[in-house]
Amino acid sequence: MSETKNLWGGRFREVADAGFAAFNRSFGFDRRLFAADVRASLAHAEGLRAAGVLTDEEARQIADGLQTMLMRARVEADYFEQLEAEDVHSFIEARLVELIGDAGRKLHTGRSRNDQVATALRLWLREELDAITERVRATQGALLDLAEAHADAVLPGYTHLQRAQPILWAHWCLAYFEMLQRDRERLADARRRTNVMPLGAAALAGTSYPIDREQVARALEFDGVARNSLDAVSDRDFCVEFAAAASLIMLHLSRLAEDIIIYATTEFGFIELGDAISTGSSLMPQKKNPDALELVRGKAGRIFGQLLALLTMLKGLPLAYNKDMQEDKEAVFDAADTISAVLDVTTTVLRNISVRAEQARAAAMRGYMNATELADYLVRKGLPFRQAHEVTGRIVLGALARGIELNDLTLAELRAFSALIEQDVYDALALAQTLNTKAQTGGTAPVRVAEALAAARASLATE
Repeated sequence: MSETKNLWGGRFREVADAGFAAFNRSFGFDRRLFAADVRASLAHAEGLRAAGVLTDEEARQIADGLQTMLMRARVEADYFEQLEAEDVHSFIEARLVELIGDAGRKLHTGRSRNDQVATALRLWLREELDAITERVRATQGALLDLAEAHADAVLPGYTHLQRAQPILWAHWCLAYFEMLQRDRERLADARRRTNVMPLGAAALAGTSYPIDREQVARALEFDGVARNSLDAVSDRDFCVEFAAAASLIMLHLSRLAEDIIIYATTEFGFIELGDAISTGSSLMPQKKNPDALELVRGKAGRIFGQLLALLTMLKGLPLAYNKDMQEDKEAVFDAADTISAVLDVTTTVLRNISVRAEQARAAAMRGYMNATELADYLVRKGLPFRQAHEVTGRIVLGALARGIELNDLTLAELRAFSALIEQDVYDALALAQTLNTKAQTGGTAPVRVAEALAAARASLATE
């Protein structure tokens, strides 16, 4: 393996310490920016040609050489191992000079590794944001499929992990759909600020060559150019925003995983996990473990850590570029890899679970989950809510003492607590009525949930 010459060696008399050189080297991970950096270099070369810095022939040679490098990187498995480089930028320059000679040494005119790496990272992350957004969309689609497949299923809703009120299964699915919808909006917003071009800021003060930055930005499909050269090379807000958006996605997916893990336990039994997404125990033959979901839950901490790493790395840096910022890439790369894998696995999980509708419905009819309906019934009969709440609480105590549900109390027993209670109370306490009364926008009434499902499906198809 040959080694590239440093891009900065002219001022130095002695070679760098081998340990320091290895510590300083980033090619092991920043070579992921290769294609993005080559693309930016192609646009920069054209900008230099238009500015009269490169001749037409030199620009053509550079473009041909860069395209050849892209092709070789695709077909040669060991392409990046053939040359030891400090970073991806020195690798590209060394390879280019090998291919086309002195013209390759002119490519770096008017730019620094500072604006070069910032540009390549933005180009790379822009594509990742698009791919992650599509993965979020796929997870949302799986949630809608699951909701529509069990449109009539009912399960208990919880607060404090205590049974509270019955809800439709589809309503539960739509809750996570809404979380992911906000996540897609955040990704789009992060992409908008990522899609600003720093190239042309050079090291920190801007370039002295008459390069048309706006034209270069258009060639690279950036929305615009960074307006301040100092800020352009030192800005990593877009990395932090991505990691923050990824953290919120992971937070939502972790909560989703936790719900499914709980619902799949023997104690709850609302969901059956498919074999494709479960593992067994090396000791206990009866076990079916939700390892995929537990890993989803566990990997949330990994992405939260990358967000904290970025914030901590940046918080005390003076303007403009500092070598600390080399640490941005591994955090961003790992966050992107992790969130992509977790979204894919979550989508697979959602397509490999089944709802045990009868068991979930039975649970939704136990535990005095219609107590609020009884209080509302008394309110409709003219009792102030606070008094209705008090009366209902006493009725629940009476039912608890006998180990029966509210529906099982006789009319005479109910009237012993309030003369306002009449025969129609049993209609109010029925499961269907408990659901149907939640008919305001956003409620769990079947008619509202059906509308929300249709709207969600339409939004997913058109956005």
